[in-house]
Amino acid sequence: MISFIIPTKNEEIIIRETLECLKKYSGAHEVIVSDGKSTDSTIEIAKSLSDKVVVYEGEKRQTIGGGRNAGAKIASGEYLVFVDADVTIPDINNFFEKAIKHFENNKKLVALTVQYKVLSKYESLADKIIFKILSANFVLFNNLLHIGVSGGEFQMIKRTVFEELSGFDDTLVAAEDCDMFARLARVGRTYCDMSLVVYHTGRREHK
Repeated sequence: MISFIIPTKNEEIIIRETLECLKKYSGAHEVIVSDGKSTDSTIEIAKSLSDKVVVYEGEKRQTIGGGRNAGAKIASGEYLVFVDADVTIPDINNFFEKAIKHFENNKKLVALTVQYKVLSKYESLADKIIFKILSANFVLFNNLLHIGVSGGEFQMIKRTVFEELSGFDDTLVAAEDCDMFARLARVGRTYCDMSLVVYHTGRREHK
């Protein structure tokens, strides 16, 4: 079973497309939205399209790592798949058939990442160059040097190992995704499959 976990805060513009994409997966799965106190319609959309919604109730601003951890706490899947709120996965059934085989064929594998691309309607020439370089770095550091590196757009992690490491470092306000993969690489293997691609809006880079 796969648990899709999406951290959100005021994502009403894009979250519906992401959730509808994930719901197309025909294998055993659940979709979990972990919201950091949205003030728009994100929570209402999430409740209508996901299986579980957890809303942060703390006073301090929740970090992305904290949001991901909150989603993971209520997850039931063997694999935890963390994606950002603006991510879509074409041909999702074939995608995860290949992804799961990596874990089945390599028992030392604890986490998987893939190639990231910006959706064509948002993509600039700079995006093409930057994300091609980023993907090359993922291959170099994960597959060859065995130093875990990954962004937050897509991370597929064995739940048992995630729990052993106590999840993301929720004290980090940035780079919690890279930190997670670095720690994973110390206890097992991480891998980047360049033949698998997820698409996103590139909004953070553009900002």
